[in-house]
Amino acid sequence: MESVSGTPFGVVHLDVAPVTSGLAIGALVAGIASVLVSLLVICFGVAFMNDGGAWASGAFAALGVFAGGAAVAVGLLGRRQIGRPAAPSAVQFTGRGLAMAGISCGAVGAVLSALGLGLALLLALT
Repeated sequence: MESVSGTPFGVVHLDVAPVTSGLAIGALVAGIASVLVSLLVICFGVAFMNDGGAWASGAFAALGVFAGGAAVAVGLLGRRQIGRPAAPSAVQFTGRGLAMAGISCGAVGAVLSALGLGLALLLALT
């Protein structure tokens, strides 16, 4: 314990347990949702190619790309939060792997949604 100069009192630093970043968790959830929505895009485009499946694929593709972009943005913010140095008595955030998984899933989901929409449009035109 450090003492404060000129007084008989000491300074106490409380240990705060590390906390998993909410941004990292949110990025992972949005990334997984983006991948699942991209599968819906592909399924609607292939299964209902003669019954307006391209329209349904387009609607879900917009959602998949939006969720994927959000996952990437929130994951990058989470990595920044986790990498920030903290004072001794401040909260230190963990979850770098969750943030990276969210970024990866979000990017893959956005790309798969765009490819699924392209496939749906290609099948609808043929």
